[in-house]
Amino acid sequence: MANSLTIINRERYRSVTPSSETQATNAQRHVIKVLGAAQILGGVGSASGAAVGALIVTDLASETLSGLSSASTVIGAALIAIPVSRLMNVRGRRPGLILAYALGVLGALLVVAGAILGSLLVALPGLIALGGGMTANLQSRYAATDLASSNRRGSALATVVWATTIGSVVGPNLASTMGDLAERVSVPRLAGPYLLTIVVYLLAAGVIALLLRPDPLLAAREADAIAAGISRREPPLRMKLGQVIRLITSIPPALLGLVAMSIGQAVMVAVMSMTPVHLKHGEASLVIIGFVISGHITGMYVASPLVGMAADRFGRQPVILGGSAILLTSFLIAGTASGHESNQLAGGLFLLGLGWSCTLIAGSTLLTESVPVDTRPNVQGAADLIMGTAGASAGLLSGVVVGFGSYALLNVLATLLVIPLIAASLRTSRQLTTA
Repeated sequence: MANSLTIINRERYRSVTPSSETQATNAQRHVIKVLGAAQILGGVGSASGAAVGALIVTDLASETLSGLSSASTVIGAALIAIPVSRLMNVRGRRPGLILAYALGVLGALLVVAGAILGSLLVALPGLIALGGGMTANLQSRYAATDLASSNRRGSALATVVWATTIGSVVGPNLASTMGDLAERVSVPRLAGPYLLTIVVYLLAAGVIALLLRPDPLLAAREADAIAAGISRREPPLRMKLGQVIRLITSIPPALLGLVAMSIGQAVMVAVMSMTPVHLKHGEASLVIIGFVISGHITGMYVASPLVGMAADRFGRQPVILGGSAILLTSFLIAGTASGHESNQLAGGLFLLGLGWSCTLIAGSTLLTESVPVDTRPNVQGAADLIMGTAGASAGLLSGVVVGFGSYALLNVLATLLVIPLIAASLRTSRQLTTA
């Protein structure tokens, strides 16, 4: 075991035999396959519920409150990231991911119960707990990097992100079928997709529990200890949120990674959330709105493997800069389109998703590799909390901006957020060059 772990940490041990290097490569491939399989299931669960969440809130309350569905789940994911990351810090990736999926199952059960009882007070906590599934999806991208070599971290992370695409496409298309099934068992039709969420989250948790062995985080820590010549490891650090934030801000590359993730998430959620409203003002049909949003989701995930390869080949900061440039281009295209110009908006939203992919993948990879392995779960949990809060806040404020201003103004404000990210990336690159 010690020998194989030494090989896994090949960046720090140079004496590698061909057979043991093959073992290390096989171990990492196994981790990616397991995480990818769980991501597909998790993506189905998240997307199937998201397809009808706003409709359930509308039925239980009013159309005015329909935005509570997505906002609650995003906020839930941000909050759940902290206990999940703390459990990972002590016990490893496997228990943390299982906990996240279990909370997602609990949330889906509460939403179904709320639909049956006709109670938003029951369904709303469920929508928040459903964020556990989103947390599992986000934390899985970090788990993919634990045993990856430095020249493959971006690709490993991107592969797991890309796997979500399959579930995101399949999930909404099963909504009608699950609605029919729900009616047969005397459950409200709109709750049907959440029955599917329960099943696939349980399956995803089972895949992680049975197949994610050895735990990649624990194996990486053990390899790190062996490489450092430490025979007995100290217990993992338990850090408060304030300590974690101070650690991140003290390491310029880690701070840049966090800023890239957070700004990318904020502008993506803000512009994406208001695009259907902008199209509706232009009297676009639901078919056209669906086409534009589907193109946006495609942009978010379809190029993930290429983005990961670029981050490994050219570096994390260049990909962040490239993603920032793509985001600025998307704001120019979308922000100058009227609600009638659906093709132009589709192009802008596709680029918005692609720019987000660059900032998320390169930012997450840069953050992860910039901090010691013992602090990574704490740092990653805090980063996802901050990123999720930024996204949720931007989503809520975007409606105010469009309501009192315009969709074009929203894109101008998004541009003003991205410009400091470009400056920060250039400054960090200069600091690393002169260090």
